[in-house]
Amino acid sequence: MNSQNPAAELIARSNRLGADPRNTNYAGGNTSAKGTETDPVTGQPVELLWVKGSGGDLGTLKESGLAVLRLDRMRALVDVYPGVEREDEMVAAFDYVLHGKGGAAPSIDTAMHGLVEKAHVDHLHPDSGIAFATAADGERLTAEAFGGKVVWVPWRRPGFQLGLDIAEIQRRNPDAVGCILGGHGITAWGDSSEEAERNSLWIIETAQQYLDEHGKADPFGAAVEQNAALPDEERRTKAAELAPTIRGIASADMPMVGSFTDDPRVLEFLASENAPRLAALGTSCPDHFLRTKVKPLLLDLPANASVEDSIARLKELHEEYRADYTAYYEKHSNPDSPAMRGADPAIVLVPGVGMFSYGKDKQTARVAGEFYLNAINVMRGAEAISTYSPIDDSEKFRIEYWALEEAKLQRMPKPKSHATRVALVTGAASGIGKAIAERLAADGACVVIADLDLAKAQEAAAEIGNADVALGVQVNVTDAAAIERCVQDAVLAFGGIDIVVNNAGVSLSKPLLETTEKDWDFQHDIMAKGSFLVSKATARVLIEQGMGGDVIYIASKNAVFAGPNNIAYSATKADQAHQVRLLAVELGEHGVKVNGINPDGVVRGSGIFASGWGANRAKTYGIPEEDLGKFYAQRTILKREVLPETVANAVSVLTGPDLSHTTGLHVPVDAGVAAAFLR
Repeated sequence: MNSQNPAAELIARSNRLGADPRNTNYAGGNTSAKGTETDPVTGQPVELLWVKGSGGDLGTLKESGLAVLRLDRMRALVDVYPGVEREDEMVAAFDYVLHGKGGAAPSIDTAMHGLVEKAHVDHLHPDSGIAFATAADGERLTAEAFGGKVVWVPWRRPGFQLGLDIAEIQRRNPDAVGCILGGHGITAWGDSSEEAERNSLWIIETAQQYLDEHGKADPFGAAVEQNAALPDEERRTKAAELAPTIRGIASADMPMVGSFTDDPRVLEFLASENAPRLAALGTSCPDHFLRTKVKPLLLDLPANASVEDSIARLKELHEEYRADYTAYYEKHSNPDSPAMRGADPAIVLVPGVGMFSYGKDKQTARVAGEFYLNAINVMRGAEAISTYSPIDDSEKFRIEYWALEEAKLQRMPKPKSHATRVALVTGAASGIGKAIAERLAADGACVVIADLDLAKAQEAAAEIGNADVALGVQVNVTDAAAIERCVQDAVLAFGGIDIVVNNAGVSLSKPLLETTEKDWDFQHDIMAKGSFLVSKATARVLIEQGMGGDVIYIASKNAVFAGPNNIAYSATKADQAHQVRLLAVELGEHGVKVNGINPDGVVRGSGIFASGWGANRAKTYGIPEEDLGKFYAQRTILKREVLPETVANAVSVLTGPDLSHTTGLHVPVDAGVAAAFLR
């Protein structure tokens, strides 16, 4: 305990370990360091424990993510430990052991770190280590692969007793550098941070080396030809066609965001003869099944099955899955168990296509898929040297519906108004469209920035957030095939679509006699035809998901107001306005609301105004172009300029929870133009 800065060493070690997925999964595992500091109250040295707090991630761990506890008080808890039947009470006791402000909330594994009499401890979830932990004869294999340097610990739910068990094993085996936790993961220790890290990596690498040298070549059994991966384009197309159905399945009890992967390791697993048996066994490591649910839903049709047959079978399997999960809950629950959180799958596997995963947001969905890929790696390793044997369903239930896990869920912040919703906004690289995308993302939605200019779309998406929040795609709204590709990109990125904003637009300011047929077609193709094509392509997704949704048309006050010298523009806006009414009637039976927004001229940040429309309108009104925004404001009742954010606010309200019964409405966002009042 002579380190000058144990916390800094711990963070550096944690970041290195967490940066490599071979060492541990995202947000999985925890690390600790013990050291001495001066107590600011007594001025005397005090022994402290720094340990990664609950819910953090090793790869991105910062000092704020550490819990800090007094080691003497931590170890004194042994004397008041009431036994394994009441060990959950010890988590609350950690609050009385914190030093200073305490830092992050201590995790359930805190006892493991505090009670082991080594200065540095790592608890990790490496695939190679969990392969041993889930092998039917894992204890024998551990002795064979590691000798006496790594000790087998039978499965025990994480908690105070497990900490006592590991501490006792470490004392009885002074030459050991760590242990394999049955059904769970590994723990390693050392007198220095460098030694602990070295021991952790040695266990992980030795386990992998044993798997490589002693494992059989086909741990999943023979390849099933009819389940082989489809060709790339065919696979992606089928995934996109199935995605709305599967998202609806995963969202029957509560709406979910989706993620898709066709990682070669997933496709290999799904094409094997043992995939059905192994998938039915579910995952083992608590971090895995808490995110992937007790087991996945596996489509039992060949890869070349038609989309129609696949959809029909998926819906049948969903009913079976719900019945099976309900039976699992009822079998293992007791009167004190938390209510069932939902009976839908979090992981859906389609042979020849890939894996669909779901969660409360894109990151959660993506991470769930990554965890199931970890589970596939674990199954591969366990089957290569033995037989995969995860913990019993009764133990999985004890963790999935643990009172401590329920309390953790209850502490999570209230979701934002548009959480779990996916928005596709056309013409979203600038102006109104960009403001709408930014607002919906701020409200919790995932957003797809669709624009003719791919570079600008991607730039706008990057400004909003990472790939878990925003995606930039290219689309020409006059091209039905391009729109289909855009929709495909959206559903594969986020699972589906909930909000469609028809915003793409252009304008030419010309009087009747100067408006050419080409001018007319140009504007109508982009706005009237473009909106129709986008609505048609996305309506298929909205209907198949069965989750309702919103379609918004950014029309114009000119849809009802006869402004001068813009017959083509105003006529196409009137077309869009009536599309709102028509589609509101047609899509209402599917729970899809269709509404429009009629802004006044939005000058600031507008691509339309910057491309010549502004100059033409200024010429029409006989004012300098730079004064156009002020001119528009002065002719309104409220004397306020309409900004992109003003329109975005209206989109947020129309698609939010407070207007759930409103459809077929046009909302003026024009600061009050009496001539454009709706009648």
